[in-house]
Amino acid sequence: MIKNFIKIYNIFYKYETSIIFNNYTDIIYSYWVKGCINNCGTGFHIKSPTIFKGGKYMTIGLGFRSGNRLRIECWDKYAGINYKPELIIGNQVYINNNVHIACINKIIIGDNVLFASNIFISDHQHGESDFSDLKTAPALRKLSSKGPVIIKNNVWIGENVSIMPNVTIGANCVIGSNSVVTKNFPPNTIIAGTPAKIIKKIE
Repeated sequence: MIKNFIKIYNIFYKYETSIIFNNYTDIIYSYWVKGCINNCGTGFHIKSPTIFKGGKYMTIGLGFRSGNRLRIECWDKYAGINYKPELIIGNQVYINNNVHIACINKIIIGDNVLFASNIFISDHQHGESDFSDLKTAPALRKLSSKGPVIIKNNVWIGENVSIMPNVTIGANCVIGSNSVVTKNFPPNTIIAGTPAKIIKKIE
């Protein structure tokens, strides 16, 4: 009975039609979200749902696109402490599903950077990771940053990658799936691993 209902429904409302309808819905949603961002270029297109927290601290270039469940947060206050976050995203950046970017200091993403899915980028952590933190629940610890995250032009970031604070990734790098990036890497390199290391230089 259910199969017959689906067949009949598909005659009047085909899958291709739903794609067109959803695309128009995304255009409206993108225009709505764009209004909360300090400076945003044309061609901004995202899919719902998303979280943009602290949009007044964000600058996003031309042609930005993202899939579902993008979460970008610029925290200017947490646990009673004030921060001055700055998030800059270049032109033609493409982000897949389930990406989380968290900023209290500075995160710069260059032009033509491509994100796979399930990626985490943060310029901070909860607490200082010393003995005094043990007296406070993790969610209540102050945020601390060891330094900014800078991802230069034409970087390709694979599935399930985490990029930690105080890291610069050179132009044209490729980051393999499931990597945890904890240090700087020069341009034109393929990196992978936990923690990430250079696998190959692109010459």
